[in-house]
Amino acid sequence: MLLTAVVGSTGTAGTAAEAASGKVSVVAVEDVWGSIARQLGGDHAEVTSIIADPDTDPHDYEAKPSDGAAIATAHVAIVNGIGYDGWTTKLLAANPSSGRKVVTVGNVVGVKNGGNPHQWYSPRSVSSVIDAITDALKQADPADAAYFDTQRQAYRSQGLKRYNDLRAQIQQQFGGTPVGASESIFAPLADDLGLKLLTPESFLDAISEGNEPTAGDKSTVDKQITARQIKVLVYNSQNSTPDVNALVTKAKKAGIPVTTVTETLTPKGASFQEWQANELQSLADALAQAPGKAATSVIAAEAPAAPLARTGTAARRVVLLVAAALVVGGFGLVGAVASGRIRSPMRGT
Repeated sequence: MLLTAVVGSTGTAGTAAEAASGKVSVVAVEDVWGSIARQLGGDHAEVTSIIADPDTDPHDYEAKPSDGAAIATAHVAIVNGIGYDGWTTKLLAANPSSGRKVVTVGNVVGVKNGGNPHQWYSPRSVSSVIDAITDALKQADPADAAYFDTQRQAYRSQGLKRYNDLRAQIQQQFGGTPVGASESIFAPLADDLGLKLLTPESFLDAISEGNEPTAGDKSTVDKQITARQIKVLVYNSQNSTPDVNALVTKAKKAGIPVTTVTETLTPKGASFQEWQANELQSLADALAQAPGKAATSVIAAEAPAAPLARTGTAARRVVLLVAAALVVGGFGLVGAVASGRIRSPMRGT
């Protein structure tokens, strides 16, 4: 396997080590993308994630010298972009390499700065990034291109199965359900699941960006909860501001189910699909408890035997009605013959 030596201000020790191991060196800024890269790379890649602690807020992360060293010696670097990890631009520029492949999620999915950076909550974006990472691995290690293609296929069909099954279940059973959220992190997933996100976009963006929501938005969100216009509230448990905590408290008092999402893999060490599937299962459970929607879903799940029972009852009623009509008709016929309205064959002889 041909590996390109990457020379940066921090030296080439890391590159030499990776070359000796025969693996592609991959550095992902966020462990969300690192988890996916690790499964796509398999035995032919060594993947390191810079932000891998669930207690770390990626928005406030400050780069360390070791981060620059990791990026300088990487064959493939995966950054989120969209203003989420802006400090990586300086690190990449400070450690240029013509052989390094850089996967910038924002560029891959066509979302510019100012857009929603939480693209790991968009299944469509995740699919595009899977392809982009696979392509980067193949470019870094052309000799093992077929291996990386096999890894991608296995990841799509097996690794993501529970994740995709839960998405399909929620789309089918709860599509159109009105829900609320604490910030924009949930918006891409709500759209994919067909849920009706009622929370004003300006409120979602304000909380996500650490700004104070307007009084008007706060009033709207409060009304949506107190009037139970939303059936479920989803909030980012890693960004629980006083405004968010107040919403959660109000939702619970109003009897509205509450569920959470997080910004990083939780618990630490979980794979992307485990993390996402667990959140989807919690969301499905919350939707099933939602007033009004739950009853419909439960009935739909138990419905197959009911039509047969109703059909049998209806058939018996038809038989009884026909029998009654025949009896009544028979009495009428006898009466008509007796009165002479219908001539009896016996009388005709």
